[in-house]
Amino acid sequence: MSVPHRAPGTVAAAARPAPERTGLALLVVVIGVMITAVDTTIVILALPEIESALRVPLASVVWVIVAYLLVLTLLATQLGRLGDMYGRARMYEAGFGIFIVGSLCCGLAWNALAIIGFRVLQGVGGALIAANSGAVIAEMVPPERRGRAYGFNAIGWNVGAIVGIVLGGLIVTYASWRWVFLINLPIGGLALGVALRVLRDRGPHRPQRIDWVGMALLGAGLLGILWAIIQLATRALDWRLGIALVGGAALLAVFLWWERRHPAPMLDLRLFAVPTLTPSLLAALFQALGNFAVLFLVIMYLQGVRHLSPLGASLLLVPGFILGGVCAPLGGRLADRVGAVVPATLGLGLQALSLLLYARLGVHSVLWLVVVASLVSGLGAAAFYPANNAAVMRVAPPRALGVASGLLRMFSNIGMIFSFSLALLVASRAIPARLAFAIFVGTTSLSAAPSAAFAAGLHAAFYASLVLVGIAAVFSLSRGRPTARAVGPAA
Repeated sequence: MSVPHRAPGTVAAAARPAPERTGLALLVVVIGVMITAVDTTIVILALPEIESALRVPLASVVWVIVAYLLVLTLLATQLGRLGDMYGRARMYEAGFGIFIVGSLCCGLAWNALAIIGFRVLQGVGGALIAANSGAVIAEMVPPERRGRAYGFNAIGWNVGAIVGIVLGGLIVTYASWRWVFLINLPIGGLALGVALRVLRDRGPHRPQRIDWVGMALLGAGLLGILWAIIQLATRALDWRLGIALVGGAALLAVFLWWERRHPAPMLDLRLFAVPTLTPSLLAALFQALGNFAVLFLVIMYLQGVRHLSPLGASLLLVPGFILGGVCAPLGGRLADRVGAVVPATLGLGLQALSLLLYARLGVHSVLWLVVVASLVSGLGAAAFYPANNAAVMRVAPPRALGVASGLLRMFSNIGMIFSFSLALLVASRAIPARLAFAIFVGTTSLSAAPSAAFAAGLHAAFYASLVLVGIAAVFSLSRGRPTARAVGPAA
């Protein structure tokens, strides 16, 4: 459906808030991104303590992370749609409230089922925040300045990642693992208070329908494949895992069939007719698929091969996140000036270079190589994320900004989930599977004997990630110059 162009000075432009209010609103969005990033990284270092304290089975402890990411993936587009229906600011604020309650419950969890279930609740809040954050920015910031705004958004992610890995190391070393979750209460409460004061809904609210069947099909399909891949890290392929893989793939095929026929689909396939949108989403998918595992792989190397403490391992990665946070607004500003293709593809190239550096790590490598690789990766992230996010929101139809923001989050989260499981699967080929799994979640470390073999397995995982990031770069290059929002769904 063609969408008429709005000239400067229209009602939409006039409705934009004053600059100082925009700054506060952007700060709230950045804090929201920050706390969701904290919970993506901080839990990694707390897994051994959680496993021990709650007696979580080794094969189940990984779901403390995966359950959170899976819920984010399933709800991303639907909760973006709720923002279009009831107001993006309102849904964003609701996300903060649910996230705070979920964090409190996680901190009070008493067994394995409780911690995984409360992580699901926390994921619902995180999904509301993530799915509507991009749309809130798009609603408050004019198109020619959104790249810079998404650059500040990337600062939130990098600061959150830094806080997550440092606090995770400190908490695991000096305090109870429960503070991994309870730390969200004061931060989230402050952000929610500011959000209630400064965020206002400006776009029209339109009734829509939730695609419950589509959500169930996608969830069951992803869960089947994901469960099988994680199980393959600790056991050989058998008929049960084969059924899970084939059944999951079949359910995803049925999901696509259903989406083509549903009047209000979870995944509106008409959005893929918008020029440059599809390659931007696929670039986000493959970048996350190749790059999200890197944090886990490096921590596996530092703790398993080099026998560093959780805090010592995390501190070596901090410089890269700091550089990424500092440079992200510059990357966004560059995207505003020259378009998304150059900075996004350059960023992917830098991340590929960092993977080559990580692949050189061995049993006796100098540890400063980890710092250099993290700096290169952080610079690449600063160039890629703001440019690619701005590219998606620039071409999204104005009446579907929430759906487009959720769609971008969904593609990224699918990449993150399977990056996590594929990294575990590839690295586990080098040494006995259960030992690799234990090292991965931090419950044991390697003796000198298998260290070289395990390092070789990590090299294979880094090279596999390199291929995936290369595919992302191909999609980034293929999108060409951005065009006006000429095509898109009415919903």
